[in-house]
Amino acid sequence: MPTEPTTDFGFQTVAESDKARRVAQVFESVAPRYDLMNDLMSAGLHRLWKAFTVELAGLRPGQRVLDVASGTGDLARAFAQRVGPSGLVVAADINGAMLDEGRRRLQDAGVCVPAVQCDAEQLPFADSSFDCLSVAFGLRNMTHKERALAEFRRVLRPGGKVLVLEFSRPWEALRPAYDWYSFQVLPRLGRLVAGDADSYRYLAESIRRHPDQATLKTLMEQSGFTAVRWHNLSAGVVALHVGLRV
Repeated sequence: MPTEPTTDFGFQTVAESDKARRVAQVFESVAPRYDLMNDLMSAGLHRLWKAFTVELAGLRPGQRVLDVASGTGDLARAFAQRVGPSGLVVAADINGAMLDEGRRRLQDAGVCVPAVQCDAEQLPFADSSFDCLSVAFGLRNMTHKERALAEFRRVLRPGGKVLVLEFSRPWEALRPAYDWYSFQVLPRLGRLVAGDADSYRYLAESIRRHPDQATLKTLMEQSGFTAVRWHNLSAGVVALHVGLRV
């Protein structure tokens, strides 16, 4: 009898078929306090990281954007302001609880953005549908990153831009303090604010399993993106990778 493929879930090894369920449980648990925890975890820096991403997107009125792993809709809202009423922004997320939270926040802000619940490894959009695609703090949770990147390329038009904002490898001198914060402070903060230490422990572990800056650049190039470059933010705690589809 064939053995089922395995993958990582933080520092654990689990069956591939089980990872999506576990990740879904994490985000269903944290969705109501997700934005508050982001502010506390990053001391508000996540807003600057996202603002930088919006600037580098270089969007123009009338363009079409897909925001994958859209979560609570921060980027989708900013993109909608850039492309204007003649453009289109689609918010996509595999997790219904996060998508509902994002849809509510977008409506509260008076922004109308279609929301689609879907798997980033099997996007339900036609080839060459978008001018720009973003994924912020979502790629590391995907089981087959190379499949997701291939899908990102497929739905982008020739000349389209992909932006991957993700936790990465900080400068060497910062790593001891960063590790202490990630594994000692973050789970306690998650327990106090969101009532869930385990989910934030997983989030810290998943960052360590994610490819570093150079490895992700190579993975993007192997998926067909060109002119791939990255920008280290907050001393490499976060990196923004940008690539083009030819």
